[in-house]
Amino acid sequence: MLSELIKQGFGVQEDYNCAEKILYGANQAYQLGLDRKALKLSAGFGGGMAIGSVCGALTASVMVLSHLFVKNNAHASPEIKTLTQELFAEYEKAMGCTDCIPLKEKYCLPEVKCLQVIDKAAEILDSIVLREKGKNK
Repeated sequence: MLSELIKQGFGVQEDYNCAEKILYGANQAYQLGLDRKALKLSAGFGGGMAIGSVCGALTASVMVLSHLFVKNNAHASPEIKTLTQELFAEYEKAMGCTDCIPLKEKYCLPEVKCLQVIDKAAEILDSIVLREKGKNK
């Protein structure tokens, strides 16, 4: 699914940032049906919102979860809170933190940039999406 796309180099040629790779890739992998205008909303979240805060791969993952599992708004869909908390907890357990600066320091390599950081978010997102979509069948 999404993780496989990321591992295959999705978004490298297009020079997508971490958030764009997740949202554009999820749009393809999960058939979200988002148009180009909606996809562009992820651009400013790369690099921890350009200030090294929460990793853009995670913020874009929250966008995906919201698109898939929020009915009308967050207050009418309390499960989004639980899913977001799970995403962050699993990511922190696997990577040690959720903020861009320490993640870059630990995992970013010149030849692949933040591939490991982005792929871990994609793996966790895949597992949540598969499980939750399975509940709705």
